[in-house]
Amino acid sequence: MPDRPYVLLSFAASLDGYIDDASDRRLMVSNDADLDRVDEVRAGCDAILVGAATVRGDNPRLLVRSERRRAERVADGRPDSPLKVVLTGGGDLDPASAFFTAGTCGKVVYCAAGGVDRAEQRLGAVADVVDAGEPLDLERVLADLHARGVRRLMVEGGGRVHTWFLTAGLVDEIHAVVAPFFVGDPAAPRFVGPGGFPYGPDRRMRLAETRRIGDVVLLRYLLGPSAGA
Repeated sequence: MPDRPYVLLSFAASLDGYIDDASDRRLMVSNDADLDRVDEVRAGCDAILVGAATVRGDNPRLLVRSERRRAERVADGRPDSPLKVVLTGGGDLDPASAFFTAGTCGKVVYCAAGGVDRAEQRLGAVADVVDAGEPLDLERVLADLHARGVRRLMVEGGGRVHTWFLTAGLVDEIHAVVAPFFVGDPAAPRFVGPGGFPYGPDRRMRLAETRRIGDVVLLRYLLGPSAGA
């Protein structure tokens, strides 16, 4: 495949693998200390990617929060926050959402070919809209990001996007944060859904780090070529 960014997949989940519950309110899985760690990781990346469902459901800003880290990025000649990237099938996103309105960093919408015209009409004034093929092609997305200068990409979800990247074998590193409680609701969203994962028992990932952060634990795994580094 063509050159692509290093892909870091980040999530926090309950002990039974849920990233949220089934209520209307967002479940706070992590803690303040870990959120600061995530902010540090964000500051070290060139782009942050999420799916359209995350933009619609969580209305994330996806910005570096620390003033010091933003200043360090600017001093290095980079925008104060990484490029924001969203994947969508039909372009059904609100241009007034925080993804598009918060921050001065660039925004890119990768859309399946059939929804590009709609996405361009709705979002063309607030983001670059890119035809990502039909169906949407992740390798095409990564190649375009690489051409834009993105060398380190942070994928923040949700579960469908995580599953998609993992089943495609396009993840180099996972940051998994495990919280000390259970959700236990089959209607709630999980870290990943069903899929043909290439990282089964015969291709175990390499555990690169474990770290206690308050009452949660960070597990950092390396996958693919990175696992043997």
